[in-house]
Amino acid sequence: MSGTKTREKADVVIVGLGWSGSLIAEELTRAGLNVVALERGKWRDTATDFPPAIDMDELRWATRRGMMQPQAVETVTFRNNSEQEALPVREWNCFQFGWNVGGAGTHWAGMTWRFNPWDFEVGSKVRQRYGQAETTPGLQLQDWGITYDELEPYYDRFEKIAGTSGTAGHLNGSIKPHGNPFEGSRSSEYPTPALKDTRWMGMFRETTTAMGYHPFTIPAGNISSEWTNPLGVRMGPCTYCGYCEMFGCGNWSKSSPQACVLPALTGRDNFTILAEAEVLHATLAEDGKTAKGVVFIDANGQRWEQPADIVIFTAYQIDNIRLLLLSKIGKPYDHKTGTGVVGRGYAYQTISGANLFFDDERFNPFIGAGALGVQIDDYNADNFDHAGLGFVGGAGIMAFSTNGRPIGMADSVPQGTPRWGAKWKQAYAKSYQTSATIFNQGTSFAHRDVFADLDPTYTDRHGQPLLRVTFDYNENDRRMAKYTMDKAVEIGKKAGASRIEPFNSAEGANTPYDQRSTHTTGGAVIGADPATSALNRYGQTWDVHNVFVVGASSFPNNGGYNPTATVGALALYCARGIIEKYLDTRGPLVEA
Repeated sequence: MSGTKTREKADVVIVGLGWSGSLIAEELTRAGLNVVALERGKWRDTATDFPPAIDMDELRWATRRGMMQPQAVETVTFRNNSEQEALPVREWNCFQFGWNVGGAGTHWAGMTWRFNPWDFEVGSKVRQRYGQAETTPGLQLQDWGITYDELEPYYDRFEKIAGTSGTAGHLNGSIKPHGNPFEGSRSSEYPTPALKDTRWMGMFRETTTAMGYHPFTIPAGNISSEWTNPLGVRMGPCTYCGYCEMFGCGNWSKSSPQACVLPALTGRDNFTILAEAEVLHATLAEDGKTAKGVVFIDANGQRWEQPADIVIFTAYQIDNIRLLLLSKIGKPYDHKTGTGVVGRGYAYQTISGANLFFDDERFNPFIGAGALGVQIDDYNADNFDHAGLGFVGGAGIMAFSTNGRPIGMADSVPQGTPRWGAKWKQAYAKSYQTSATIFNQGTSFAHRDVFADLDPTYTDRHGQPLLRVTFDYNENDRRMAKYTMDKAVEIGKKAGASRIEPFNSAEGANTPYDQRSTHTTGGAVIGADPATSALNRYGQTWDVHNVFVVGASSFPNNGGYNPTATVGALALYCARGIIEKYLDTRGPLVEA
């Protein structure tokens, strides 16, 4: 088909219907706005796509990544530094684009963390406590322009919508037993109680308590009991099947847009979903100061324009950066000069830990859930004194019981074991029940030499440039990973492991094919200074006031936690800003 057709104008067009898009759409439609949501992937629904009557297929979903967007639709190019030639990524590991209504919120594991208050003010807090003594050259440490206390009510609402399971450790200014004493103060208890311990979780809890640490159960989107959320949607308790990450949940037990938001949203007359609609870019007015809508291509190849008064990008983190660059909104980051904001502040997640092997244990790993685990935050954020260590930041040190899926667990054998044959079978038969992991999920800070831009060589099937990611771990993150890895080894020894194999993702050059984490952040970050941020605190672009961007792309730095709850809180904060401030002013919500 040729030519561009035009749809009827909407009040708001939302690009990407994952957690961010669905939460914002719910708020805006409830306020009376007419919202059109465009989603590149297909429609997926709990009852039709993930019914409990169908067995989970590990090969289809976890190994072959059946819910991931194919690279033929879009990929990224990757390199470790600006002197290298970037090449297209051909297999999803670190980058896991959702490809359906619900986005990555459909296939996520369920860990529902609030960031530490320090994470939001890392620039000012580091300068106040350490000066420049503990920072390495090139780090871009900056505040978010919003504090934990300001975001707390939106964390609270997200958790109530999600039905999050957990135990508060810091409630209304008071430290409580069994929870995380290092978390920011909460205004209410978690909606549902914490999940139950497995054998390995209990061992880790006992060991770290004896060492003087403060273990607590990880807050989970695999909810522990039935729950009716504020939108009137009912959810059921987790059955500990272990088929969470990379899978949709047919039990209505995993917090996801399908389970928590879409049942309430899709029945509204002022809400429209267009699935299999791939947005190319926003269209700008002649003066470049406002957007008129977006251009997209439908499943039949027809090109459309969707006019709207407000444009909101809520796609996958990498797609948000690319959409801004393709729409020519905001100044692209220039690595040579260090100026520009779009593509600046890219970060990943720094992982280390230890694989442990015991002689006489039976951990029964098939009893699991995506967020089932125990963690200590004693070495996370700035919860310990960094003076003299040569780095800032830290990691949550966890013992997880996420799953015992047989294909995925096949690598859980001691180093040096043959890759096949009788000896491998013998080793796997033992290690399946007797191995465990201490996993350190660490901070990652933006660096001058890390960024994203449009690739000068490679394009997608529509002729648009792919996004080029230039990333490697910086020295700060390498030192932090080594430090926390050594702590994991100490815990493993105390727990009685007969063999300990430490690991550290930051030791060598990063590769997108070595998946230690899928938490890629930044590139279109929020902040108080237009010179170092693409967006203000509401997710509003500094240059085009009716364009908002929400997602993990908003993070100026990555904390030692999963990003989802923070993404959800930022989405709710953005939506309230539009409703309570923008609709009256139709201009910048923060003065540049």
